[in-house]
Amino acid sequence: MLHRVSGARKTITSVRILFLSHYFPPEVNAPASRTYEHGRAWVAQGHEVAVLTCVPNHPAGRIFEGYRNGLLQRDSRSGIRVYRMLTFLAPNKGFLRRTLNYSFYLVMATLVAPFLPRTDVVVSTSPQFFCGLSGYLVSRLKRVPWVLEIRDIWPESIVAVGAMKKSVWIRFLEWLESFAYRKADHIVSVTDSFCSHIEARGGRAEKISVIKNGVDLAFFSPAQGASDVAEELGLSRKFVVSYVGTHGVSHGLETVLEAAQLLRNQPEIAFLLVGDGARREALLRRRDELQLTNVIMLGQQPKVRMPGIWAATAVSLVLLRDQPLFRSVIPSKIVESMAMKKPVILGVRGESQALVEASGAGLCIAPENATELARAVRELWADPERRAAMGQAGRDWVEKNADRSRLAQRYEDVLAAVIAQHQRIPVRDNSEP
Repeated sequence: MLHRVSGARKTITSVRILFLSHYFPPEVNAPASRTYEHGRAWVAQGHEVAVLTCVPNHPAGRIFEGYRNGLLQRDSRSGIRVYRMLTFLAPNKGFLRRTLNYSFYLVMATLVAPFLPRTDVVVSTSPQFFCGLSGYLVSRLKRVPWVLEIRDIWPESIVAVGAMKKSVWIRFLEWLESFAYRKADHIVSVTDSFCSHIEARGGRAEKISVIKNGVDLAFFSPAQGASDVAEELGLSRKFVVSYVGTHGVSHGLETVLEAAQLLRNQPEIAFLLVGDGARREALLRRRDELQLTNVIMLGQQPKVRMPGIWAATAVSLVLLRDQPLFRSVIPSKIVESMAMKKPVILGVRGESQALVEASGAGLCIAPENATELARAVRELWADPERRAAMGQAGRDWVEKNADRSRLAQRYEDVLAAVIAQHQRIPVRDNSEP
């Protein structure tokens, strides 16, 4: 389902875009990559792009080397002007400090906005919730339209993972959510499934577009030859099953440890977990308690290390807890795995499952089911021809459906139409010679 702003595919020759994102490179999570890759594509098309973001500190809450926590700093990345605001530092765990971190972003964005250059449109991405909401205030200060990007349903996801129970505070956040859907000039959802929720909470169908997560096909290109990571970790002769991403409450990675325990008598199979998050320390302790020598856990890795990690990988894991809310999400690591020709073992129901089944890129299992996970690993380990076929099917699918450059063009069309409606300025139709 794709609701468009207008029937014609149009773009303005040059516009100024202000993008509000809690995360941005050198941080390496999904929202940072999505924002950067879209922004880079828009700059290449001749637009002016500015990003208002935090000092890089995710996920540990420690400032990256070479940066400082100043009032407002400016740098540039691939032609994108990057404004980094004073940040309330907090690791990606613990409710109170993270809430203060998110709220502080909204306050700082509102204070800083009058001092930023003129813009034609404000785009803000949610979560984090207050980052998304800050787009309303900044757009009003700038007197320009506001596009709200929804990458996850908040505050419903907070309740789903058990971070908060239904309360007055949650009802207040739900009121703010509905307020944002009503006030946004346009809403960009990353999945089809989110649209019905957005409409139920006040967003009009005609102002919702779906632009799903994509992948940079030049960067995520199947590696050739041996992997330096495999050599370094002693995995060169192993069948490596990798999970790459956030180790959070919502991911249920305890299932991986349980599956590893079931497979501990097959020394040729190893599990590799790469990333950081609120559950990483607990997972490390549990791994050591179970004496799982077939599980290797690396912390957050810089993006330049990812080709080596993918080269070492035979099968990719994409897992979430068994919650109804997660049936509407499509984790970005699905398309990254597919782009690298790595078969996916998917433990997520709903829209993600439909994608993997339709593409033929992997096996689907019940969420949080270690027995099914172990069985799927054995199946793929025993059948290299099937793995190769799944890998090729995945790459073919993303080349057709998830090329980030094409998705950025569609996003550009949406922004152009929103600006044109707001300012009634001339636009150029791409169909014209």
